[in-house]
Amino acid sequence: MRLDLSAVPFSRYGSYLAFSTLPATGSRQAGLYLRHVHGPGDLNPDPLQPVFRLDLLDGEGRSVPFTPEATPTLLSLQAAGSRAELCLPDPGTVRLRCTGGGLRLQMATGPYDYAVPRGGDRWHICRAGADAVSFMLTPLRGQVAVHAEWNGLGVEGPVILDLLPGPDGTAEAVLEEFITVWRPGHIHPTFDAARRQVEMEFERWRAGIPAVPPEYTAAAEEAACILWSCVVAPLGHLTRPAVLMSKGRMSAIWSWDNCFNAVALSAGHHALAWDQLMVMFDHQDAHGQLPDLMNDRLDLWSFNKPPVQGWALRQMMARTPAITPDHLAELYPPLARWTEWWFRHRDDDQDGIPQYNHGNDSGWDNSTLFLTRPPIEAPDLCAYLVIQMDVLAEIAGRLGQMDAARQWHARSDTLLEGMLAHFWDGRRFIARQSGTHRPIQTGSLQLYLPLVLGTRLPREIYRRMVVDLQKPGRFLTHHGLATESLDSPHFRPDGYWRGPVWAAPVMLIGEGLRAGGQARLARNLYRLFCDTVAQNGIAENYNAHTGEGLRERGFTWTAGIFLALASTLAEQEPIQKLI
Repeated sequence: MRLDLSAVPFSRYGSYLAFSTLPATGSRQAGLYLRHVHGPGDLNPDPLQPVFRLDLLDGEGRSVPFTPEATPTLLSLQAAGSRAELCLPDPGTVRLRCTGGGLRLQMATGPYDYAVPRGGDRWHICRAGADAVSFMLTPLRGQVAVHAEWNGLGVEGPVILDLLPGPDGTAEAVLEEFITVWRPGHIHPTFDAARRQVEMEFERWRAGIPAVPPEYTAAAEEAACILWSCVVAPLGHLTRPAVLMSKGRMSAIWSWDNCFNAVALSAGHHALAWDQLMVMFDHQDAHGQLPDLMNDRLDLWSFNKPPVQGWALRQMMARTPAITPDHLAELYPPLARWTEWWFRHRDDDQDGIPQYNHGNDSGWDNSTLFLTRPPIEAPDLCAYLVIQMDVLAEIAGRLGQMDAARQWHARSDTLLEGMLAHFWDGRRFIARQSGTHRPIQTGSLQLYLPLVLGTRLPREIYRRMVVDLQKPGRFLTHHGLATESLDSPHFRPDGYWRGPVWAAPVMLIGEGLRAGGQARLARNLYRLFCDTVAQNGIAENYNAHTGEGLRERGFTWTAGIFLALASTLAEQEPIQKLI
């Protein structure tokens, strides 16, 4: 498997380091860069946070054009007569080996950045202003030539580190990232041993990836690599190993994306899956709210995301027996507080129907439901809460809290009854502006998300929604479900939540179809979407007309859902395991 470094960074499980080929901008040259994916620094003007640009050197120390090539575990730079290899034997370490020539690491600097010798030919390079990260470069073979002009306050101009071969034509070094203190005394194995170590780690990861139909093997390999390489270790705000949405522009967790990754990982990586479900609950505030997004340096509270955690737990329990009573006891109190938060703090008109205050709160940031000024009462929010209270009832029952179980069931039934009275107009679901209850009818697929309820919907309503969903020229395309009806005046091929196909609605609606007796339709929908991913790569979303991948690439939300859907297709089809 070869990675396209312009789309999928070269990284590894647990690491905050990533290598990408980046285009030129006003502040950087085009090239191959070592980047970091910590929360962005206040002074960094580049959201991709490049640190070092890599250049391959010939035997005379001159920069030469090269071709980068990456597998999940090895990055190679190749030119006539010169070759460099890099691997990540552990999350904070880059091993470098050059033959026939050298390797240059060049860092653009800003205020207070510095590079100082630390003894034994080591150099400490600190990105003090932009990123607050440090690196220690230690040569193992050959030598390091350093250019770093000191101006009395920091480095003047770029830091240039040239790793140059010795008499045997080989150079090796170790580049280690650290935040506060670098610890000496590390014993470094050979480069080949380091490479084999990370290869074995990746193979163990692949063994936990579910089986998929053979035509999806290549895409599943890429999805497995993306999920593995986008995990970062606990640090700062991140209390558990966390799957970032990408190691590109979206190097954070959003508090519903993580739930889908938890579902996708639950079959083969139980502990990591549970951590994804719980990591946001570790930061729940005293009122019950969850952060909208989080990385190692930031919790964002300006928005939130919809309450899909109950739905996700139900999906996980269907995929693995590894969820124990202890797990349920851990989840029950914060899940109950999160559920109550919606009724206590997102129901301004006190009608029993919670509201969204912004499109971001629904996860459908620019959905046409929010062309009307919020707060907006929407049926998808009620549907999620109906499921969540059903799941809370089940958990309470398993924990022996029978009175609580009965209360959750009763509240779920009451909300479902209120949802149908409030939003079903006899032909379709609508939304309403909170307070005025002004009806909102748009071409958004968001109004079909109540299908997630499956058999909890009255049969006639369910049947009518299934028929409407399949009407030609509206939502069902050759690539999945368009998020805005194709005949809507607001449809845009690259309109984010106003047209493109996204993985999450495909899964939410598809699982509702399966639960409601429409398994064949669900499988056909999954097949359309999985074909699109296999043909167009793992992107944030897809053009509903052409299937072209749009926006962020190497996106774990899509990767995880693709694996979950493809494994569902494999249940009754010829399969091929990813090992």
